[in-house]
Amino acid sequence: MPEPHSDPARIVLAGLVKRYHNRPVLDHLSLSLEGGQFCILVGANGAGKTTLLRILATLTRPDEGEIQFFGEAWEPFPALREKIGYIGHKPMFYLDLTAAENLHHYARLYHCDDPSEQIQTALHAAGLQNDQHKPVRTFSRGMQQRLSIARALLHEPEILLFDEPYTGLDQPAAQTLDRRLRDLRSPKRIILMSAHRPQRLLTIATHIAWLQNGIISHHLPVAELHTAPALQDYLQETA
Repeated sequence: MPEPHSDPARIVLAGLVKRYHNRPVLDHLSLSLEGGQFCILVGANGAGKTTLLRILATLTRPDEGEIQFFGEAWEPFPALREKIGYIGHKPMFYLDLTAAENLHHYARLYHCDDPSEQIQTALHAAGLQNDQHKPVRTFSRGMQQRLSIARALLHEPEILLFDEPYTGLDQPAAQTLDRRLRDLRSPKRIILMSAHRPQRLLTIATHIAWLQNGIISHHLPVAELHTAPALQDYLQETA
Protein backbone atom coordinates (compact mmCIF):
# COMPACT_ATOMS: atom_id res chain seq x y z
CA MET A 1 0.00 0.00 0.00
CA PRO A 2 1.66 3.27 -1.06
CA GLU A 3 2.44 5.91 1.52
CA PRO A 4 2.34 9.64 0.77
CA HIS A 5 5.60 11.54 0.89
CA SER A 6 6.22 13.48 4.09
CA ASP A 7 7.95 16.45 2.47
CA PRO A 8 6.90 18.82 1.07
CA ALA A 9 3.29 19.15 2.18
CA ARG A 10 1.12 19.85 -0.88
CA ILE A 11 -2.53 19.49 -1.83
CA VAL A 12 -3.73 19.84 -5.42
CA LEU A 13 -7.41 19.75 -6.42
CA ALA A 14 -8.45 19.78 -10.08
CA GLY A 15 -11.99 19.65 -11.45
CA LEU A 16 -13.48 18.51 -8.14
CA VAL A 17 -17.21 17.73 -8.27
CA LYS A 18 -19.54 16.66 -5.49
CA ARG A 19 -23.29 16.36 -6.00
CA TYR A 20 -26.14 15.92 -3.57
CA HIS A 21 -29.53 14.99 -5.05
CA ASN A 22 -28.09 15.72 -8.52
CA ARG A 23 -27.20 19.25 -7.45
CA PRO A 24 -23.48 20.12 -7.69
CA VAL A 25 -22.26 21.58 -4.42
CA LEU A 26 -18.68 21.59 -5.71
CA ASP A 27 -18.63 22.22 -9.44
CA HIS A 28 -15.22 21.54 -11.04
CA LEU A 29 -13.37 23.23 -8.20
CA SER A 30 -9.60 23.66 -8.38
CA LEU A 31 -7.21 24.70 -5.62
CA SER A 32 -3.54 24.25 -4.73
CA LEU A 33 -2.16 24.53 -1.20
CA GLU A 34 1.51 24.41 -0.27
CA GLY A 35 3.37 23.78 2.96
CA GLY A 36 3.52 26.97 5.01
CA GLN A 37 0.07 28.14 3.95
CA PHE A 38 -2.57 28.87 6.54
CA CYS A 39 -5.61 29.41 4.35
CA ILE A 40 -8.96 30.76 5.56
CA LEU A 41 -11.87 29.23 3.64
CA VAL A 42 -14.81 31.62 3.42
CA GLY A 43 -18.21 31.38 1.77
CA ALA A 44 -21.91 31.65 2.50
CA ASN A 45 -23.79 29.00 4.45
CA GLY A 46 -24.38 26.07 2.10
CA ALA A 47 -21.53 27.06 -0.22
CA GLY A 48 -19.81 23.69 0.28
CA LYS A 49 -17.09 24.49 2.80
CA THR A 50 -17.90 21.50 5.02
CA THR A 51 -18.17 19.21 1.99
CA LEU A 52 -14.75 20.30 0.75
CA LEU A 53 -13.15 19.79 4.17
CA ARG A 54 -14.75 16.36 4.57
CA ILE A 55 -13.43 15.28 1.18
CA LEU A 56 -9.92 16.41 2.12
CA ALA A 57 -10.26 14.59 5.44
CA THR A 58 -11.05 11.40 3.44
CA LEU A 59 -14.51 11.17 5.04
CA THR A 60 -16.45 11.83 1.82
CA ARG A 61 -15.64 10.70 -1.71
CA PRO A 62 -15.86 13.18 -4.59
CA ASP A 63 -17.95 12.32 -7.64
CA GLU A 64 -15.39 13.62 -10.13
CA GLY A 65 -12.03 15.29 -10.23
CA GLU A 66 -8.46 14.69 -9.15
CA ILE A 67 -6.90 15.15 -5.72
CA GLN A 68 -3.25 14.79 -4.83
CA PHE A 69 -1.67 14.74 -1.38
CA PHE A 70 2.11 14.91 -1.21
CA GLY A 71 2.25 14.19 -4.95
CA GLU A 72 0.16 11.01 -4.65
CA ALA A 73 -3.40 10.42 -5.89
CA TRP A 74 -6.11 10.72 -3.22
CA GLU A 75 -6.97 7.48 -1.49
CA PRO A 76 -8.15 7.10 2.12
CA PHE A 77 -5.08 5.10 3.18
CA PRO A 78 -4.37 4.88 6.93
CA ALA A 79 -0.93 6.37 6.25
CA LEU A 80 -2.58 9.46 4.76
CA ARG A 81 -5.14 9.77 7.53
CA GLU A 82 -2.35 9.76 10.09
CA LYS A 83 -1.03 12.96 8.49
CA ILE A 84 -4.37 14.77 8.79
CA GLY A 85 -5.93 16.51 11.78
CA TYR A 86 -9.63 17.30 11.37
CA ILE A 87 -12.24 19.12 13.42
CA GLY A 88 -15.79 18.89 12.15
CA HIS A 89 -19.13 20.03 13.50
CA LYS A 90 -19.53 16.99 15.78
CA PRO A 91 -17.10 16.32 18.64
CA MET A 92 -16.99 12.54 17.93
CA PHE A 93 -16.09 11.39 21.44
CA TYR A 94 -17.20 8.50 23.63
CA LEU A 95 -19.18 10.52 26.14
CA ASP A 96 -18.87 8.06 29.03
CA LEU A 97 -15.09 7.93 28.74
CA THR A 98 -12.87 10.60 30.26
CA ALA A 99 -10.99 13.15 28.20
CA ALA A 100 -7.73 11.27 28.73
CA GLU A 101 -9.32 7.93 27.82
CA ASN A 102 -10.70 9.38 24.60
CA LEU A 103 -7.29 10.75 23.65
CA HIS A 104 -5.65 7.40 24.44
CA HIS A 105 -8.10 5.79 22.00
CA TYR A 106 -7.15 8.22 19.24
CA ALA A 107 -3.45 7.96 20.07
CA ARG A 108 -3.65 4.23 19.31
CA LEU A 109 -5.41 4.93 16.01
CA TYR A 110 -2.73 7.47 15.07
CA HIS A 111 0.11 5.17 16.21
CA CYS A 112 1.59 7.92 18.37
CA ASP A 113 5.20 7.24 19.37
CA ASP A 114 4.87 8.41 22.98
CA PRO A 115 1.12 8.54 23.64
CA SER A 116 1.23 9.41 27.35
CA GLU A 117 3.50 12.40 26.82
CA GLN A 118 1.65 13.55 23.69
CA ILE A 119 -1.71 13.29 25.47
CA GLN A 120 -0.50 15.35 28.41
CA THR A 121 0.99 17.94 26.07
CA ALA A 122 -2.29 18.18 24.15
CA LEU A 123 -4.38 18.45 27.34
CA HIS A 124 -2.19 21.21 28.77
CA ALA A 125 -2.28 23.14 25.49
CA ALA A 126 -6.09 22.91 25.58
CA GLY A 127 -6.26 23.93 29.25
CA LEU A 128 -7.93 20.64 30.19
CA GLN A 129 -5.26 19.06 32.35
CA ASN A 130 -7.39 19.50 35.49
CA ASP A 131 -10.45 17.97 33.81
CA GLN A 132 -8.80 15.05 32.05
CA HIS A 133 -10.33 12.41 34.34
CA LYS A 134 -13.91 13.67 34.01
CA PRO A 135 -16.37 11.98 31.61
CA VAL A 136 -16.76 13.98 28.42
CA ARG A 137 -20.55 14.00 28.90
CA THR A 138 -19.98 16.44 31.78
CA PHE A 139 -18.10 18.89 29.55
CA SER A 140 -19.60 22.10 28.25
CA ARG A 141 -19.76 22.69 24.50
CA GLY A 142 -16.67 24.87 24.72
CA MET A 143 -14.72 22.24 26.67
CA GLN A 144 -15.68 19.59 24.11
CA GLN A 145 -14.46 21.89 21.36
CA ARG A 146 -11.15 22.38 23.14
CA LEU A 147 -10.85 18.61 23.48
CA SER A 148 -11.58 18.27 19.75
CA ILE A 149 -8.69 20.62 19.05
CA ALA A 150 -6.44 18.59 21.36
CA ARG A 151 -7.39 15.42 19.48
CA ALA A 152 -6.74 17.01 16.07
CA LEU A 153 -3.26 18.12 17.15
CA LEU A 154 -2.39 14.98 19.12
CA HIS A 155 -0.29 13.34 16.39
CA GLU A 156 1.28 16.59 15.08
CA PRO A 157 -0.24 16.26 11.60
CA GLU A 158 1.12 17.95 8.51
CA ILE A 159 -2.37 18.85 7.28
CA LEU A 160 -4.88 20.55 9.58
CA LEU A 161 -8.50 20.87 8.47
CA PHE A 162 -10.70 22.92 10.78
CA ASP A 163 -14.42 23.46 10.20
CA GLU A 164 -15.48 26.47 12.32
CA PRO A 165 -13.24 25.59 15.30
CA TYR A 166 -14.19 28.75 17.22
CA THR A 167 -17.78 27.53 17.61
CA GLY A 168 -18.67 27.25 21.29
CA LEU A 169 -15.47 28.85 22.58
CA ASP A 170 -15.63 31.68 25.08
CA GLN A 171 -13.31 34.65 24.65
CA PRO A 172 -10.37 33.29 26.73
CA ALA A 173 -10.54 29.93 24.90
CA ALA A 174 -10.73 31.70 21.52
CA GLN A 175 -7.66 33.76 22.40
CA THR A 176 -5.85 30.57 23.40
CA LEU A 177 -6.74 29.08 20.02
CA ASP A 178 -5.41 32.23 18.31
CA ARG A 179 -2.05 31.74 20.00
CA ARG A 180 -2.03 28.02 19.25
CA LEU A 181 -2.70 28.64 15.57
CA ARG A 182 0.22 31.05 15.36
CA ASP A 183 2.46 28.38 16.89
CA LEU A 184 1.19 25.75 14.44
CA ARG A 185 2.25 27.61 11.32
CA SER A 186 5.15 25.77 9.75
CA PRO A 187 6.81 25.56 6.31
CA LYS A 188 5.98 21.82 6.37
CA ARG A 189 2.33 22.17 7.40
CA ILE A 190 -0.87 23.18 5.60
CA ILE A 191 -3.77 24.64 7.58
CA LEU A 192 -7.16 25.05 5.90
CA MET A 193 -9.86 26.51 8.13
CA SER A 194 -13.44 27.49 7.38
CA ALA A 195 -14.60 30.53 9.29
CA HIS A 196 -17.99 32.20 9.40
CA ARG A 197 -16.39 35.36 10.82
CA PRO A 198 -12.83 35.30 9.46
CA GLN A 199 -11.74 38.81 10.48
CA ARG A 200 -9.92 37.66 13.63
CA LEU A 201 -7.83 35.29 11.48
CA LEU A 202 -6.58 37.87 9.01
CA THR A 203 -3.59 38.65 11.25
CA ILE A 204 -2.78 34.93 11.66
CA ALA A 205 -3.44 33.36 8.26
CA THR A 206 -1.25 33.65 5.17
CA HIS A 207 -3.95 33.11 2.51
CA ILE A 208 -7.68 33.33 1.97
CA ALA A 209 -9.90 31.34 -0.42
CA TRP A 210 -13.46 32.29 -1.35
CA LEU A 211 -15.80 29.42 -2.19
CA GLN A 212 -18.85 30.50 -4.16
CA ASN A 213 -20.99 28.91 -6.85
CA GLY A 214 -19.15 25.64 -6.38
CA ILE A 215 -15.67 26.94 -7.19
CA ILE A 216 -12.83 28.81 -5.55
CA SER A 217 -13.31 32.22 -7.13
CA HIS A 218 -10.41 33.84 -5.27
CA HIS A 219 -7.30 32.39 -3.65
CA LEU A 220 -4.67 34.91 -2.68
CA PRO A 221 -2.29 35.97 0.10
CA VAL A 222 -3.91 37.97 2.87
CA ALA A 223 -1.35 40.71 2.13
CA GLU A 224 -2.89 41.09 -1.35
CA LEU A 225 -6.47 41.30 -0.17
CA HIS A 226 -6.61 44.91 -1.35
CA THR A 227 -6.44 43.62 -4.96
CA ALA A 228 -9.80 41.83 -4.58
CA PRO A 229 -12.44 44.46 -3.73
CA ALA A 230 -15.35 42.01 -4.10
CA LEU A 231 -13.77 39.74 -1.48
CA GLN A 232 -13.05 42.71 0.75
CA ASP A 233 -16.70 43.72 0.54
CA TYR A 234 -17.80 40.18 1.38
CA LEU A 235 -15.55 40.11 4.46
CA GLN A 236 -16.92 43.45 5.56
CA GLU A 237 -20.48 42.13 5.27
CA THR A 238 -19.64 39.14 7.49
CA ALA A 239 -17.97 41.28 10.18
